[in-house]
Amino acid sequence: MRAALVSIARGWIGTPYHHQACLRGVGCDCLGLIRGVWAEATGTPLLDVPPYTPDWSEPQGQETLAAGLAARLVQTPPEAARPGDVLLFRMRHGAVSKHLGLMTEAGPRPRFIHAYQGHGVIEADLSPPWRRRLVAAFAFPVSNQEE
Repeated sequence: MRAALVSIARGWIGTPYHHQACLRGVGCDCLGLIRGVWAEATGTPLLDVPPYTPDWSEPQGQETLAAGLAARLVQTPPEAARPGDVLLFRMRHGAVSKHLGLMTEAGPRPRFIHAYQGHGVIEADLSPPWRRRLVAAFAFPVSNQEE
């Protein structure tokens, strides 16, 4: 299942960034990318999410995105993230976590795919600046036989 998630995510590369969208080749944001990849991998409908603003409850200081992920996925330590895991980032010190990616490679040159405003869906190195922003990792709830 992990290899399928990575392969599907790579098929989204080049999709333009569009807030709250989730359509490969047309537009998505970071959450839309994750929702779309999971729906494709499992053959299930897109998970409904309530409308959200780009600041993800930052003015209120609520970890809305982190709480939603923790309720549906299996949290793992960020340093133990594996390809196919969802990565959660805090874009500024003291701000709420509000950016997601999907880890594609581990090892000496870890990489991830994410939908980034101004860039669309890209695959990037999990470089030191990104690693400093990484606050959590989540595995999709699948059985060991599917890994």
